[in-house]
Amino acid sequence: MKRLLIAAAAMTVFAAQAVPASAAEGLPGATVRQDGGKSAVERRARMEERCKAEPEKCREMQARMKERHEQCKANPEKCRAEMQAKREERFKRADANGDGRLTREEAQKGMPMMARHFEQIDANKDGVVTMEELQTARKARAGQRKGPGTSLHPDRTA
Repeated sequence: MKRLLIAAAAMTVFAAQAVPASAAEGLPGATVRQDGGKSAVERRARMEERCKAEPEKCREMQARMKERHEQCKANPEKCRAEMQAKREERFKRADANGDGRLTREEAQKGMPMMARHFEQIDANKDGVVTMEELQTARKARAGQRKGPGTSLHPDRTA
């Protein structure tokens, strides 16, 4: 389970860097999603390529991620609070005019992943996303990933 979490986190870190799409390179099973994101197969393939090219950097990153995982496992509330603070800080940096709301343009510049899902996040369809709308969308997405009666963390009770 720990290896899976570390690998998933590593894929997320590496997927943020610009690399040609694996699907375009013809990797078996690789597809490009309609929203422009990369499939898990593509992200995993790119991560493996980077780890082959820079194994020491990859090992260091995996060690940091393992340490972070252990810290979060030991104190999940602190970890959640830190993650929330980071999300709020990122939102504030993207909010160019400081009005507490992100327009599509602000989102594209400061939070491009959010901009790709702007319509789904903008619940009241007023053309701006608030921190509350973003949190609601994040929680709804987490609920969809879990599915009914399942947990993202099998060692935790629901």
